[in-house]
Amino acid sequence: MSTAEAVNSDFNTRLAEKAQLVNGVLRQILAELGNVDERLKNALVYTLESPGKRIRSALVLWSCEVVSGRVCRNAEIAAAAIELVHTYSLVHDDLPAMDDDDLRRGRPTCHKAFDEATAILTGDALLTLAFEILAGEVDEPKMAIRLISELAEAAGPAGIITGQMADIKAEKTEGSQELLEYIHTNKTAKMFRCAAGMGAIVGGADESRFKCLCDYGLKIGLGFQIADDILDVCGQSKHIGKTAGKDAAAAKCTYPKVMGLEKSRQLEKQLADEAIALLAPFGARAEALRQLAVALLERTR
Repeated sequence: MSTAEAVNSDFNTRLAEKAQLVNGVLRQILAELGNVDERLKNALVYTLESPGKRIRSALVLWSCEVVSGRVCRNAEIAAAAIELVHTYSLVHDDLPAMDDDDLRRGRPTCHKAFDEATAILTGDALLTLAFEILAGEVDEPKMAIRLISELAEAAGPAGIITGQMADIKAEKTEGSQELLEYIHTNKTAKMFRCAAGMGAIVGGADESRFKCLCDYGLKIGLGFQIADDILDVCGQSKHIGKTAGKDAAAAKCTYPKVMGLEKSRQLEKQLADEAIALLAPFGARAEALRQLAVALLERTR
């Protein structure tokens, strides 16, 4: 096995361990839900048990570890909350009024497996449940308020929602690199920033380390979106877990369309290098985060 293969294997093992932890927390949260309609409960379980990579929630846990040296219960709750919000965004993103996709994480999308109304309500439930668990499960009130504020800002009208709106408005336009950065900073990168920031908060980071991790998250989040755009052009549906070629078919404004594949790959690499440089203050403890930045360059799904 080459050095690169060994590093990749090590990262995949680390990610799988964190995904298993988050999946356990999510199952516990679902099991403890009270008076919930059976069909809605089934849809919640269906969407959350789809085989996602859990990159954002793993980022929460790794960011906590890099600051404090361990994963605490508050970090587990924060990781579950960001996964709930991310999954909600996918459910709504796949709806006929949005991207109208039939496939997500290798399975039929929620509105295909159930129906459109159930999918809308499932997304609503996932979003609000995220804030419910932060308010009710985080054991320090001031920390809970700060986590709720960070997540609301990233997921709200000045985050995911404005990015999604700009993405829709940019369809069938020539676009520009500046417009792409605006769309995907809001639609994608701010949630990565939030994940890293929430991990820093529960780990007890000072302001300097909090900012380093937030900036790191923003850069890898933008790199993640560039990789996603490239996969839509170069990937296969069976590998990427969703319908390949959808961006081109919908005349989306994407990095390969605006910049070309080669320049898109160069920008992706530049962002990864800048992200890794931000981890210098954390030393060897940040190895998983360094591996994450590199792994996003080599995504095949």
